[in-house]
Amino acid sequence: MNEDPYDVLGVKRDASQDAIRKAYRALARKLHPDLNPGDKAAEDKFKAVSAANDILGDPEKRGRFDRGEIDAAGQERPPEPPPHYYRDHAGGAGAYQTDAGFADMVDEDELLGALFGRGGRRRGGGAQFRMQGGDIHARLDIEFLDAVNGGTKRVTLPDGSTVDVTIPPGTREGQVLRLRGKGSPGLGGGPAGDLLVEVSIGEHRHFTRRDDDILLDLPVTLPEAVLGAKVEVPTPAGPVMVTVPKGSNTGTVLRLKGRGVRRKDGTRGDAFVTLRLVLPDTPDAELEAFAERWAAGKAQNPRAGMEG
Repeated sequence: MNEDPYDVLGVKRDASQDAIRKAYRALARKLHPDLNPGDKAAEDKFKAVSAANDILGDPEKRGRFDRGEIDAAGQERPPEPPPHYYRDHAGGAGAYQTDAGFADMVDEDELLGALFGRGGRRRGGGAQFRMQGGDIHARLDIEFLDAVNGGTKRVTLPDGSTVDVTIPPGTREGQVLRLRGKGSPGLGGGPAGDLLVEVSIGEHRHFTRRDDDILLDLPVTLPEAVLGAKVEVPTPAGPVMVTVPKGSNTGTVLRLKGRGVRRKDGTRGDAFVTLRLVLPDTPDAELEAFAERWAAGKAQNPRAGMEG
């Protein structure tokens, strides 16, 4: 019997979806098979955590579980009293399907026969009944540059199997990638469900993202800022040479067209480079002497207008 998904994830029944997502990610990172090779207990816990998140991570499934419509394994609970028709379950993933009309006129024996292999056709040769497989939900942690440029990553499913997932360029945080036909198998020849992979993107030590643009702070030396210079700047599309204008200040922003996030049409956003003036880490006697005799520098008031 599956454990209560709230207990598995260690969250209260009134927990927000964000709290559920954070609890799942923390447990998944701790128990992931790649980080615990050969640890059967960790693998079993990872499967349980993934199964619990499959219920609670989907607001619709969570609501159905809370109302008692599905159990902890995501299976339908039989309604009371037992129905004579299956129209209540039609539509969507896991729905019963038929290749002929008048579905409500089928009796229970015929339906059970279709599901469990006892014929599966109406008396006299009618419709073959099929049931589509359910969707499988998974989470995938990817690196910042894979989200920007695209790539391929492997995701481990609750049953321990793995699937290679293509990450499209420009993938966003929380985006769900659908792999059709990679979900649970169908019954009676019905199609398989889909694999729905929610993407979580890690941070980059230099870059941040704003829509399709990339933001970057670039340290520059005092001579580079005062005299101007050509410096190499990293971007997601590779390093480029950039001209630092003569007399640049901390906070000066340089725009690099087409060096941002890849879009579906092959174009890119822009990169915006903010210059940050950095003095030497160790005291420099020559620089200190220059500052002492630099009259114009002493007369400057960069904080003018900040009073009050």
